[in-house]
Amino acid sequence: MSVTGVVVADTTPLNYLVLIRQAEALHQLFGEVMIPEAVLTELRHPKAPAAVTEWMQNLPNWLRVVNVTQVDDTIQLGHGETEAISLAIEKQVSIVLMDERRGRAAAEARGLLPIGTLNIIDLADERGLLDGVTSLNDLKQTTFRADEELLNRFAARITARKV
Repeated sequence: MSVTGVVVADTTPLNYLVLIRQAEALHQLFGEVMIPEAVLTELRHPKAPAAVTEWMQNLPNWLRVVNVTQVDDTIQLGHGETEAISLAIEKQVSIVLMDERRGRAAAEARGLLPIGTLNIIDLADERGLLDGVTSLNDLKQTTFRADEELLNRFAARITARKV
């Protein structure tokens, strides 16, 4: 799968990739990453983890904050998810980086391809951009929540690739 170009990101994939020190993989995989103002606001929340707050002090040049001019009011999600999906539609970007199940379903219903944090780690490992097993273990040390079976499937896939 060739995905280099432009993607739109919701808060959670950025947050967790920053926490495990792998945010640069987004640029290496996708090129430019656009985020709406609502995602910027969520990442700058006073209760954001210190690593995220520090990262936000000096945004990389591959991350672009874009104002959404037409928010899709039919999306019944949080501000970040709603604006991310709306921005992807507005800018005709087919990939949206998003973890939340309801957000992913809303994105798919609008013809977008949602890619979550686990998929990003898997793809980056496949391309040799990071060590997937280490990244999954680092992710487990954060507040990231996923079904244990799902985490085990990703770990098994990444491990099998190394054999």
